[in-house]
Amino acid sequence: MSQDFAARPYLPDPSSAPELFDGLLTRRVVAYFIDAALIGAITLALALVAVALGLFTFGLSLLSLAFVVPAAIVIYYAITLGSPRRATIGMQAMDLVLTPTRGQPLDGWMAIFHALLFWVTFWVCWPVTILFALFTPRRQMLHDLIMGTLMVRRSPMMNHWRRARMSDDDHYSA
Repeated sequence: MSQDFAARPYLPDPSSAPELFDGLLTRRVVAYFIDAALIGAITLALALVAVALGLFTFGLSLLSLAFVVPAAIVIYYAITLGSPRRATIGMQAMDLVLTPTRGQPLDGWMAIFHALLFWVTFWVCWPVTILFALFTPRRQMLHDLIMGTLMVRRSPMMNHWRRARMSDDDHYSA
């Protein structure tokens, strides 16, 4: 389970960049509640639309909620996590960013799979998911480890990326 920093030098290390992981778990929990409230509002709006349409379709439109609500949740994560900001609205409010650790781009599909895996692992056994975050050096949850992603604070990570780009430019110019 331990990731050797020497084998992956492009990953931030909590001992050399603690500002990236400062208050990370608390921020993730608050971001989760913000996102859950937003998803709840979207679900409520869709339910109201279905009920209103149900008056005209003799309740037939209520069957669409079985498909529309999960689709709305998936679209929410694909649009927010799959965007260039790589964060949901709750994550943005808490200054968090999702970063891939395996060198692959973070696109809409990976964002959807990340969110799906989060909800599955959280529903199945949320204490284990939380324990992973408490005992991994980079505060990664179970779904982060499986998907190869890392959640860090956005503002310090921007500085980390700038430093990495500058050292890459120095490496290539030499």
